[in-house]
This record gives sequence, C-alpha cells and structure tokens, in this order.
Amino acid sequence: MTYLREALSSRVGEFIQLRRDIHRHPELAFEEHRTSELVASKLQAWGYEVHRGLGGTGVVGSLKRGQQGRRLGLRADMDALPIQEATGHEWASSQPGLMHACGHDGHTAMLLAAAKSIAQDTAFEGTLHLIFQPAEEGGGGAVRMMQDGLFDLFPCDAVFAMHNMPGVPVGHFVFRQGATMASSDYATIHIHGRGGHGAMPHHAADPLVAAASMVMALQTVVSRNVDPLQMAVVTIGALHAGQANNVIPDSATLELSVRALDPAVRQLLAQRIKDLVAAQAQSFGVRAEVDWRAGYCVLVNAEQETNFARQVALDMVGAERVTLNGPALTASEDFAFMLEKIPGSYLLIGNGDGDSAGACMVHNPRYDFNDNNIEVGSQYWVNLTKAFFAN
Repeated sequence: MTYLREALSSRVGEFIQLRRDIHRHPELAFEEHRTSELVASKLQAWGYEVHRGLGGTGVVGSLKRGQQGRRLGLRADMDALPIQEATGHEWASSQPGLMHACGHDGHTAMLLAAAKSIAQDTAFEGTLHLIFQPAEEGGGGAVRMMQDGLFDLFPCDAVFAMHNMPGVPVGHFVFRQGATMASSDYATIHIHGRGGHGAMPHHAADPLVAAASMVMALQTVVSRNVDPLQMAVVTIGALHAGQANNVIPDSATLELSVRALDPAVRQLLAQRIKDLVAAQAQSFGVRAEVDWRAGYCVLVNAEQETNFARQVALDMVGAERVTLNGPALTASEDFAFMLEKIPGSYLLIGNGDGDSAGACMVHNPRYDFNDNNIEVGSQYWVNLTKAFFAN
C-alpha cells in the first residue's frame, strides 16, 4: 500500500496538468470530441482495450486479467457548462461562455490517474471497465450510452461513480445508501387567453392573471399534497407574458422544475400539477396545456455496494474523514439510470470548506475543482478496484 501511495503521489503532477488542460478546453454535452480523444489515447497507451463512440462521444477502456473473475465499472463524466468563467486562473477556459463549472474535468483526471496506476501497478483477476460518459449536465449521456449497448458490450457486476462536493473538507468522503439524489422533471405550461386593451379587461381573458394564480396555487402541491416527511420541490423559474403595461397579452408561459426523492411522490407531483393547472385555467376562462418532460430518475445507492465502498474509504483515510450516511441531495444525476440497471453506489469527495477556494459551489462562474483531490481520489479508485477483485 505504501508503494502504491508513493507511485500515485509521484504521478499526480502529470494529472494536475491534464486536468487543467481539459479545463482550458471545455466542451458541452455530446461535443466532447477533444476530451474523449485525449481519454482514449491515454487509455490505449496504458494497455486498455478502448471503445469509442458510445453515446456519441463516450469512451470505455477495458482491462481484463485472467479468464475468470468479477466485472467492475467505474464512471467519470466529461462535459462542461454554458457559463462564463470568472476564476482568473491561468488555466481558465479558453472558450467564451463555456467552463468546467461542475468538476467533470477533475473527475476525468482522477479516473485517468487511477487507470494508469491500475494498469502498471495493480494485480487482479477480473475485468475492469472505465466508463467516460458524455452529457451528464441534462443531456442524458448515461441513457445514450446504455441505448448504444454499454452494459451488453461491457457487462458489470457493480458500478461506482464519484463527484466532488464544495462545502465538505477536501479529501473527505461522503456516502449514503438508498435514495440519494432527486429525480428531476420539467414542465412548460402554455396559457392561451384572449388579449385586449388594458383599460377594458372585461373584453379579454387575461392569461397573465391566470398565470399568477397558478404560480401561487402550485406552491400548495408540496405544502398540502405531499407527505411532510417526504422531499419534494416545485419551482417556477420563469413567467413570460406581455410587453406593454396597457396591453393584455394573448398568452403566457410558465417554466417549472420538479424534484422528488421517491418515485411515488414523483408521480403525485406530476398528477397534481396537471390537475391544478386545468382547474385554474377553467376558473379564469382560459385554456392551458402542460408540456411535461421527464428528466432524471431518483438515484438509489444499493446497500451492499455502498457498504463496500464505505469500507474502502474507512480503511484508506480513517473514520474521521468519512461521513457514513450523509444527507440526501435535491440535485439530480444521470448516473441514476446506470444504477437502475446495475447495482452500485455514487459517492462524494469534499472539494473544500470554510473560506477555501474549493468551497465555491458548483455551477458558479468562480468554481474550480480542487487539484488536491486528484491524488486521494485516484488512490480511492485504485483501492476500491483491488478490494473488489479480492472479494
């Protein structure tokens, strides 16, 4: 173990530079051509069998040792976000309006660092599949990879993924079994009224007033229809209607984000939103349509695999740097679809807390992945791989 730690430490500079290179060249969902080619070329050089093109720009690197053994999948995401970077770092994004604001550059670098060490220093019997996924940020890259045959071509007995978490001390691991991240669905409500002069509202059917009432009524779905012990979120993030103060518009539009930690609550939210919109529209004499778009499902960590992943961290960094069962998160993650197919676990590694730069929350123009995590995160993947194949 000491030799392995020293080997990883001696290589970490290479992967910090690689992480910063990826950071300088961010690519949006399904456009990760440069990143995926970089990943594929590295894996190939280290002796992995490389498969390109799953889900468009996804990459899978496979390493098989022996004729028998279990099959392990480790996943990292590669895409960036449409955000203008404001960090001021010398490795800041070179692409205006794009940046790695969620740390996927770091996730890729950690898994690549582990890949090199596993290929060169780790003995095992079994098959390791390293999954580099495109389009996690709302694009459903996990689903696209599975539609292209991910687990048919590369069967796994278990799959694991890791995400950085600002606000948690750097290198601290957080685990949770069961429902861990929320489902995310989206709805657009189109309200059709009858426009008219603002001074003569009785000749119109005002869609804006109906929209305003719907905004308030929809808040009662969580407060009055969902069990208080369950998590649910209904956010109306946009209301578009009209352009002048003396004109009643013909139409209005609401944009909703809807989240839950339980599939039954997810269904309840959808039904109550649709029912309330219909009732409100009728009461105001307008017509309304709900364009419902199912997003990511609830992420559920399997008990056995989470216990295993937790023990790997305890053995590596000790109980003082491990949260055994952290809180659920209302954010969403498309690794959830992989966990519907294959048992596994999604864990967090702290990006920094307090006043440190790593405490800046993801999806923020000042966010940056903490390079100190590359050594500890990659070592965790190596240790998990060794432990998995030793069982």
